[in-house]
Amino acid sequence: MVLLPILSKSSLSTCLRNFIRVTSTIGSIRSRYTRALPSTVLTKILGSNKGKPFGKDVTAGSDLQRTVNFVSPCLREELLCKSSEPVRDCCHKVTIVGAGMVGVCVANSLLFQRITSHIAMVDAFPKKLEGEGMDFIHSSVFIGDPKIEYDTDFCVTSNSKVIVICAGVRPIKGESRLNLVQRNTEILKNIIPLLVNYSPNAVFVVISNPVDILAWVTWKLSGLPVHQVIGSGTNLDSARFRYLIADRLGIAPSSVQGYMIGEHGDSMVPLWSGVSVAGVQFRDIIPNIGLETDDERWYEIAKEVVKLGPTVRCLKGYSSTAIGLSATDIIIAILRNTQAIIPVSTLVQGHHDVCHDMFLSLPCAIGENGITHIIRMHMTEYEKKLFQASANIVYDVQKDLNIKS
Repeated sequence: MVLLPILSKSSLSTCLRNFIRVTSTIGSIRSRYTRALPSTVLTKILGSNKGKPFGKDVTAGSDLQRTVNFVSPCLREELLCKSSEPVRDCCHKVTIVGAGMVGVCVANSLLFQRITSHIAMVDAFPKKLEGEGMDFIHSSVFIGDPKIEYDTDFCVTSNSKVIVICAGVRPIKGESRLNLVQRNTEILKNIIPLLVNYSPNAVFVVISNPVDILAWVTWKLSGLPVHQVIGSGTNLDSARFRYLIADRLGIAPSSVQGYMIGEHGDSMVPLWSGVSVAGVQFRDIIPNIGLETDDERWYEIAKEVVKLGPTVRCLKGYSSTAIGLSATDIIIAILRNTQAIIPVSTLVQGHHDVCHDMFLSLPCAIGENGITHIIRMHMTEYEKKLFQASANIVYDVQKDLNIKS
């Protein structure tokens, strides 16, 4: 009331007009920028609230404010001056199929080591997938701002350089190995053709077990050249083999050269004839190393390697970290075209007198297009017989498998 004598009619009118203009501006900006969140895979669970912002709209019901037409600036357009279209899929995109413990560990390994800046994840379980995806994107600031996509729709996998297959079911108590393989094969029948359709030039890295048979199934279903399909095979088993030898010697595991070949399973074969440290062959020191006649009982290490996978799964419920790093070792060779020699599962027909059309592990050179060379191992006759026996064990399961749609 004190101000009334001071303010003239004209100044009062001006103040009211300014007040209306400011209030209407706030309402317009709120209306422009307050929007519903985009729908996600959680929409069906939580419900949708399309077009309704959080909180109460203070401008609702104001006829006077709705008459004011104010166009606010777009922050994105005002801030960014486009020079060219951004590339949607980078040349080193990696897709991970399966957001379980192994798939997540593969993603962790790739992102934390900054091997790639573009990852896509697909899974059949939307809640788990979105939770894992959100966890990764919230970490973007700390891991080099990678592009991370996740969806139940396989279109998110388009133009991948590497596709990692981690999807599969766990064995039921008392289930036969053939039945487990057949159930996982049915899963692959549904996903492999889609993945190939979206990324026909991708290199497939199969981790799902039994890896040798499922890598062979992936190759058959995909129609890709055999060099573009790789099973993780005995890469992890060879790492365990080297660790146990190094631990007994008291040296670094990376300083030990040695391979496990054949099946990723109970029949895997230790190549004692090729184990060395700094170029010194173990068999030059102990000619019968790895045999039952070895007084130092080095053969026990190979037996322990076979048990390590089941032991880890028994203790913690699953194995994940080591296999995630093992898969990353293969992916690095592909993305960087290193031609690194890695023991992986590939077509072994014609190698070491194996006549069956099947996959087993042998040391291979791996580059941008997958496997470029298979090493012709100079193994002993005893090791060769063990390798052939391993092939027969795997083939006995594979031969009864139905891979026709």
